[in-house]
Amino acid sequence: MIFDEVKRFYQSYGGKKCIIGYSFHGREIFAFHIGSPVGRQFISTYAIHAREWITARLAIKHIKTGVRKGGGWVIPLVNPDGAEISQTVRPLWKANARGVDLNCNFDADWGSGRLNTKSRGGENCIGDYPFSEAETASLRDFTLKVRPFFTLSFHTKGEEIYWQYDGAGDRRGAEILASATGYKPKLICGSAGGYKDWCIKKLHIPAYTVECGSDSLAHPIKNLRSLKKCYKALKIFTEKYG
Repeated sequence: MIFDEVKRFYQSYGGKKCIIGYSFHGREIFAFHIGSPVGRQFISTYAIHAREWITARLAIKHIKTGVRKGGGWVIPLVNPDGAEISQTVRPLWKANARGVDLNCNFDADWGSGRLNTKSRGGENCIGDYPFSEAETASLRDFTLKVRPFFTLSFHTKGEEIYWQYDGAGDRRGAEILASATGYKPKLICGSAGGYKDWCIKKLHIPAYTVECGSDSLAHPIKNLRSLKKCYKALKIFTEKYG
Protein backbone atom coordinates (compact mmCIF):
# COMPACT_ATOMS: atom_id res chain seq x y z
CA MET A 1 0.00 0.00 0.00
CA ILE A 2 1.16 3.51 -0.82
CA PHE A 3 0.64 4.64 2.78
CA ASP A 4 3.13 2.02 3.95
CA GLU A 5 5.64 3.17 1.32
CA VAL A 6 5.38 6.77 2.47
CA LYS A 7 5.58 5.78 6.13
CA ARG A 8 8.72 3.71 5.58
CA PHE A 9 10.28 6.61 3.70
CA TYR A 10 9.34 8.96 6.55
CA GLN A 11 10.94 6.67 9.10
CA SER A 12 14.18 6.53 7.10
CA TYR A 13 14.30 10.21 6.15
CA GLY A 14 17.15 12.04 7.83
CA GLY A 15 15.98 15.58 7.18
CA LYS A 16 13.46 17.78 8.92
CA LYS A 17 10.03 16.18 8.95
CA CYS A 18 6.74 16.24 10.82
CA ILE A 19 3.21 14.86 10.99
CA ILE A 20 0.76 17.62 10.11
CA GLY A 21 -2.33 15.71 11.22
CA TYR A 22 -4.28 12.50 10.91
CA SER A 23 -6.85 11.11 8.53
CA PHE A 24 -10.38 10.08 9.53
CA HIS A 25 -9.09 6.57 10.27
CA GLY A 26 -6.10 7.89 12.20
CA ARG A 27 -3.39 7.52 9.57
CA GLU A 28 -0.56 10.02 9.72
CA ILE A 29 -0.27 12.77 7.12
CA PHE A 30 3.48 13.14 6.69
CA ALA A 31 5.43 16.23 5.63
CA PHE A 32 9.08 16.41 4.58
CA HIS A 33 11.21 19.53 4.44
CA ILE A 34 13.68 20.03 1.60
CA GLY A 35 16.09 22.85 0.83
CA SER A 36 16.89 25.81 3.03
CA PRO A 37 15.04 26.13 6.36
CA VAL A 38 15.31 29.93 6.29
CA GLY A 39 13.58 32.46 4.09
CA ARG A 40 10.34 32.04 2.22
CA GLN A 41 8.94 28.53 2.15
CA PHE A 42 6.67 26.67 -0.26
CA ILE A 43 4.20 23.81 0.17
CA SER A 44 3.78 21.05 -2.42
CA THR A 45 0.93 18.56 -2.04
CA TYR A 46 0.14 15.22 -3.67
CA ALA A 47 -2.57 12.54 -3.68
CA ILE A 48 -5.40 14.63 -2.33
CA HIS A 49 -7.55 12.48 -4.63
CA ALA A 50 -7.47 8.81 -3.72
CA ARG A 51 -7.12 7.30 -7.18
CA GLU A 52 -4.19 9.64 -7.87
CA TRP A 53 -2.02 7.88 -5.27
CA ILE A 54 0.79 7.48 -7.83
CA THR A 55 1.64 11.13 -7.18
CA ALA A 56 2.84 10.14 -3.71
CA ARG A 57 5.67 8.31 -5.46
CA LEU A 58 6.30 11.44 -7.49
CA ALA A 59 6.58 13.32 -4.19
CA ILE A 60 9.24 10.92 -2.94
CA LYS A 61 11.14 11.50 -6.17
CA HIS A 62 10.89 15.26 -5.63
CA ILE A 63 12.18 14.88 -2.08
CA LYS A 64 15.14 12.81 -3.23
CA THR A 65 15.91 15.27 -6.05
CA GLY A 66 15.66 18.22 -3.68
CA VAL A 67 15.85 21.89 -4.59
CA ARG A 68 18.83 24.16 -5.19
CA LYS A 69 17.11 27.41 -4.30
CA GLY A 70 14.84 28.15 -1.38
CA GLY A 71 13.09 25.56 0.70
CA GLY A 72 9.74 24.17 1.61
CA TRP A 73 7.51 21.28 2.58
CA VAL A 74 6.43 18.28 0.54
CA ILE A 75 3.25 16.45 1.65
CA PRO A 76 3.11 13.20 -0.37
CA LEU A 77 -0.20 11.68 0.72
CA VAL A 78 -2.94 14.06 1.85
CA ASN A 79 -5.61 11.35 1.53
CA PRO A 80 -4.20 8.09 2.96
CA ASP A 81 -7.56 6.46 3.74
CA GLY A 82 -8.90 7.11 0.27
CA ALA A 83 -5.73 5.81 -1.32
CA GLU A 84 -6.19 2.50 0.48
CA ILE A 85 -9.78 2.30 -0.81
CA SER A 86 -8.54 2.92 -4.35
CA GLN A 87 -5.78 0.34 -4.04
CA THR A 88 -8.01 -2.38 -2.58
CA VAL A 89 -11.73 -2.25 -3.36
CA ARG A 90 -12.71 0.83 -5.42
CA PRO A 91 -10.00 1.72 -7.95
CA LEU A 92 -11.71 4.89 -9.22
CA TRP A 93 -12.47 6.27 -5.75
CA LYS A 94 -11.41 9.94 -5.37
CA ALA A 95 -12.85 10.86 -1.98
CA ASN A 96 -11.71 10.20 1.59
CA ALA A 97 -13.07 7.44 3.83
CA ARG A 98 -16.18 9.53 4.62
CA GLY A 99 -17.05 9.89 0.95
CA VAL A 100 -16.02 13.55 0.76
CA ASP A 101 -13.96 14.86 -2.14
CA LEU A 102 -11.21 16.70 -0.28
CA ASN A 103 -10.51 19.04 -3.17
CA CYS A 104 -14.07 20.36 -2.89
CA ASN A 105 -13.89 20.92 0.88
CA PHE A 106 -11.84 24.12 1.13
CA ASP A 107 -13.30 27.53 1.90
CA ALA A 108 -13.25 29.03 -1.58
CA ASP A 109 -16.82 29.50 -2.79
CA TRP A 110 -17.53 26.16 -1.16
CA GLY A 111 -20.40 24.24 -2.72
CA SER A 112 -20.69 26.38 -5.86
CA GLY A 113 -18.86 24.07 -8.26
CA ARG A 114 -20.70 22.80 -11.31
CA LEU A 115 -20.44 19.12 -10.29
CA ASN A 116 -20.68 19.60 -6.53
CA THR A 117 -23.03 17.41 -4.53
CA LYS A 118 -23.84 16.81 -0.86
CA SER A 119 -24.31 13.09 -1.46
CA ARG A 120 -21.47 10.99 -0.09
CA GLY A 121 -19.66 8.88 -2.62
CA GLY A 122 -16.51 8.43 -4.65
CA GLU A 123 -16.26 11.98 -5.96
CA ASN A 124 -17.63 15.54 -5.94
CA CYS A 125 -19.15 15.51 -2.43
CA ILE A 126 -18.42 18.83 -0.73
CA GLY A 127 -18.81 17.65 2.87
CA ASP A 128 -20.91 19.19 5.63
CA TYR A 129 -19.11 22.55 5.67
CA PRO A 130 -15.70 23.93 4.61
CA PHE A 131 -12.88 22.01 6.32
CA SER A 132 -15.30 19.45 7.73
CA GLU A 133 -12.73 16.73 7.05
CA ALA A 134 -9.75 15.87 9.21
CA GLU A 135 -7.46 15.90 6.19
CA THR A 136 -8.43 19.33 4.86
CA ALA A 137 -8.41 20.85 8.35
CA SER A 138 -4.88 19.50 8.88
CA LEU A 139 -3.67 20.93 5.57
CA ARG A 140 -5.34 24.26 6.32
CA ASP A 141 -3.71 24.55 9.74
CA PHE A 142 -0.29 23.59 8.44
CA THR A 143 -0.57 26.05 5.56
CA LEU A 144 -1.53 28.86 7.92
CA LYS A 145 1.43 27.96 10.13
CA VAL A 146 3.97 27.90 7.30
CA ARG A 147 2.51 30.88 5.39
CA PRO A 148 4.04 29.72 2.09
CA PHE A 149 4.81 32.15 -0.71
CA PHE A 150 3.39 29.67 -3.21
CA THR A 151 1.80 26.22 -3.29
CA LEU A 152 1.88 23.44 -5.87
CA SER A 153 -0.64 20.61 -6.07
CA PHE A 154 0.20 17.56 -8.17
CA HIS A 155 -2.74 15.60 -9.57
CA THR A 156 -3.40 13.23 -12.46
CA LYS A 157 -4.16 13.47 -15.37
CA GLY A 158 -4.32 15.58 -18.56
CA GLU A 159 -0.95 17.35 -18.92
CA GLU A 160 -2.41 20.74 -17.95
CA ILE A 161 -1.53 23.47 -15.48
CA TYR A 162 -4.20 25.45 -13.63
CA TRP A 163 -3.08 28.75 -12.15
CA GLN A 164 -6.07 31.05 -11.85
CA TYR A 165 -9.14 31.33 -9.64
CA ASP A 166 -11.90 33.92 -9.71
CA GLY A 167 -9.84 36.24 -11.89
CA ALA A 168 -6.73 36.13 -9.70
CA GLY A 169 -3.46 34.23 -10.09
CA ASP A 170 0.08 34.53 -11.41
CA ARG A 171 0.46 33.25 -14.95
CA ARG A 172 4.25 33.68 -14.82
CA GLY A 173 4.54 30.65 -12.58
CA ALA A 174 2.34 28.67 -14.93
CA GLU A 175 4.69 29.50 -17.79
CA ILE A 176 7.66 28.27 -15.75
CA LEU A 177 5.85 25.02 -15.03
CA ALA A 178 4.94 24.75 -18.70
CA SER A 179 8.58 25.07 -19.72
CA ALA A 180 9.58 22.46 -17.12
CA THR A 181 6.95 19.89 -18.11
CA GLY A 182 5.79 20.63 -21.63
CA TYR A 183 2.23 20.93 -20.30
CA LYS A 184 -0.18 23.72 -21.24
CA PRO A 185 -1.45 26.43 -18.86
CA LYS A 186 -5.23 26.40 -18.92
CA LEU A 187 -8.08 28.44 -17.48
CA ILE A 188 -10.93 26.38 -16.08
CA CYS A 189 -14.45 27.35 -15.05
CA GLY A 190 -17.09 25.71 -12.93
CA SER A 191 -14.92 24.35 -10.14
CA ALA A 192 -14.60 25.62 -6.57
CA GLY A 193 -13.48 24.58 -3.12
CA GLY A 194 -10.04 23.30 -4.06
CA TYR A 195 -6.77 23.81 -2.20
CA LYS A 196 -5.38 25.93 -5.03
CA ASP A 197 -8.57 27.99 -5.06
CA TRP A 198 -8.38 28.62 -1.31
CA CYS A 199 -4.72 29.62 -1.46
CA ILE A 200 -5.41 32.16 -4.19
CA LYS A 201 -8.72 33.52 -2.89
CA LYS A 202 -8.16 33.57 0.88
CA LEU A 203 -4.37 33.63 1.35
CA HIS A 204 -3.70 35.77 -1.74
CA ILE A 205 -0.68 33.73 -2.80
CA PRO A 206 0.17 32.11 -6.14
CA ALA A 207 -1.00 28.51 -6.33
CA TYR A 208 -0.84 25.96 -9.10
CA THR A 209 -2.33 22.59 -9.93
CA VAL A 210 -0.29 20.33 -12.21
CA GLU A 211 -2.24 17.52 -13.89
CA CYS A 212 0.49 14.93 -14.53
CA GLY A 213 0.33 12.24 -17.17
CA SER A 214 -1.33 11.88 -20.53
CA ASP A 215 -5.11 12.03 -20.70
CA SER A 216 -4.97 8.75 -22.62
CA LEU A 217 -3.91 6.94 -19.44
CA ALA A 218 -6.53 5.19 -17.32
CA HIS A 219 -7.11 5.87 -13.63
CA PRO A 220 -5.52 4.80 -11.40
CA ILE A 221 -2.12 5.30 -12.99
CA LYS A 222 0.33 2.75 -11.59
CA ASN A 223 3.53 3.40 -13.54
CA LEU A 224 5.54 6.32 -12.16
CA ARG A 225 7.36 6.68 -15.47
CA SER A 226 4.07 7.88 -16.93
CA LEU A 227 4.65 11.06 -14.91
CA LYS A 228 8.29 11.52 -15.92
CA LYS A 229 7.66 14.98 -17.39
CA CYS A 230 7.01 16.11 -13.81
CA TYR A 231 10.15 14.59 -12.30
CA LYS A 232 12.06 17.90 -12.17
CA ALA A 233 9.08 20.25 -12.05
CA LEU A 234 9.48 21.25 -8.40
CA LYS A 235 13.24 21.71 -8.65
CA ILE A 236 13.04 23.83 -11.80
CA PHE A 237 10.13 25.87 -10.49
CA THR A 238 11.92 26.81 -7.27
CA GLU A 239 15.01 27.81 -9.23
CA LYS A 240 13.13 30.16 -11.54
CA TYR A 241 10.25 31.46 -9.43
CA GLY A 242 10.95 34.11 -6.84
